[in-house]
Amino acid sequence: MTHTAMLDSHPRGIGELDRKALAECIEACFECAQTCTACADACLAEEMVADLTRCIRTDLDCADICTTTGRALSRLTDPDTVVLRVLVEACASVCRVCGDECSSHADMHEHCRVCAEACRRCEQACRDLLPSIG
Repeated sequence: MTHTAMLDSHPRGIGELDRKALAECIEACFECAQTCTACADACLAEEMVADLTRCIRTDLDCADICTTTGRALSRLTDPDTVVLRVLVEACASVCRVCGDECSSHADMHEHCRVCAEACRRCEQACRDLLPSIG
């Protein structure tokens, strides 16, 4: 896992954060962002695209929040734990909302099923990291 190697190589270390949880959260955030972006694109290709408007919107919101959270968690120099906590909590929340929305379409669209799973993994990774954020 590249994120673990980067965390281990940081000259200031990771402070009080749980290394394993941090690496898994960063990885899950970037995976979820990519999956949500791909799901939104797949939704746009569906014949019934008008029925997927909310799904597309939540996919794109989730992708943006996950990308931002993953990037912020990757910056270890003098982090503001209040900001990190708010971002990680927001990421968990948007992943829950997006996962729920995609799950509602999963019976008809495989891409929504795959996306819901990625959202659930990211939500859990965020919740697992929260206890170690000051």
